[in-house]
Amino acid sequence: MVNHWKILITDYAWASIEPEQQVLAEIGAELIAAETGDAAELQTLAPTMDGILTCWNPVREPVIAAAKKCQVIARYGIGLDNIDVEAATEQGIVVTNVPAYCMDEVSDHAMGLLLACARKISRFDWAVRNGIWNQNIGPEMHRIRGKTLGIVGFGRIGQAIIPKAKAFGLIINVCSPRTDPKRIQAAGAEKVTFSELLTTSDFITIHAPLTQETEHLFSDAEFRAMKPTALLINTARGGIVDTAALIRALCNGEIAGAGLDVLETEPPNPKEELLTLNNVVVTPHAAFVSEDAILELEVTAARCVAQVLTGQLPESVVNPSVLAQPNLRANF
Repeated sequence: MVNHWKILITDYAWASIEPEQQVLAEIGAELIAAETGDAAELQTLAPTMDGILTCWNPVREPVIAAAKKCQVIARYGIGLDNIDVEAATEQGIVVTNVPAYCMDEVSDHAMGLLLACARKISRFDWAVRNGIWNQNIGPEMHRIRGKTLGIVGFGRIGQAIIPKAKAFGLIINVCSPRTDPKRIQAAGAEKVTFSELLTTSDFITIHAPLTQETEHLFSDAEFRAMKPTALLINTARGGIVDTAALIRALCNGEIAGAGLDVLETEPPNPKEELLTLNNVVVTPHAAFVSEDAILELEVTAARCVAQVLTGQLPESVVNPSVLAQPNLRANF
């Protein structure tokens, strides 16, 4: 089949793009992977592209404006903070994501971080490797069963963690202002306000998107409101937590610890103060990783591109208003 479409991959976090190539080869599309993925390169490549696949690299208005032929921008993942969805909509471009991606992996990882912090697993491991055989290092440990877990956000991952947390005997509260309390109750949790969640939770896990509304949602005032024994878990986006405020809270004893898979700056500066604290567990934005999840992600994101280019509605359109616009570029 003769290639008649070009698809730009801005960046990817896995070893091979063969799964995408197989999916898109079926419609005769050619994949072009950016070398650096920086804004200048993407803007140079964009004019000849019919579609864009993006993982983490920003796809902002200048790139979108240059992509005169582009019909679809597909996100490898759930969050959309690296895509200017508004600009894409204005240009008549469909934006897709993979909303069911890595639910098990991220909810498992969040529970893993909670347990690692609550049971001091990382601290014990470090101590033993450094010749210290002592069960009493660090703060006191308490039983997890019967404690309260506060979940920020009630998306698919936020919902997925509920049965896993309940298996450990945790009481579950959820802060999700736009969700019907009956939906939360049906999932085995109770709806609370953000203020109530802060003051009542022994553990807080974040499962919300990064938006203007949620940026630095956790800062000085929020940490002061939390229990001094509380642990914060973040597998969502680093920008939801004010790093400087978190460091102050951890150093001043306003909260007991944190388990973080995401940071405001990734990768962090090697001298980042947060990395020197012994009441923090940090993993390298790896909560989404499993061979199964990544393959599913590659295939699903590529399939969304193929569907748009061949006149089919994709599995997930995040800007549905574009479908009614007279400048819609896709031919549905």
